[in-house]
Amino acid sequence: QVQLVESGGGLVQAGGSLRLSCAASGSTFSNYRMGWFRQAPGKEREFVATIDWSGTVSYYADSVKGRFTISRDKAKNTVDLQMNSLKPEDTAVYYCAADPRHLTIATMSADFNSWGQGTQVTVSS
Repeated sequence: QVQLVESGGGLVQAGGSLRLSCAASGSTFSNYRMGWFRQAPGKEREFVATIDWSGTVSYYADSVKGRFTISRDKAKNTVDLQMNSLKPEDTAVYYCAADPRHLTIATMSADFNSWGQGTQVTVSS
């Protein structure tokens, strides 16, 4: 497992943008599978986006496709989630996830063994 720390959450108006960042504490995740998930109040955690070890393959939930972009910067040892055209239904706690055992993308929570504490994103209408 690896220690993950998210940052960049906050309050934004509908139509606005936020950029979330995930950093590894005490480790490098340059060859890890990475993902972002979110959990809204009263709902189950859901997949948002994933990126493979190389940074060349990514996949998105239909609800965010075309609005969110996942990327990784191996030099900075971070994985970011750029969120544009935000909607009130994007309001949730966003979690960064990693798995050092695999290189490819994944969409299920069970496919990741390390999680951050989460960062709150609130989109007002």
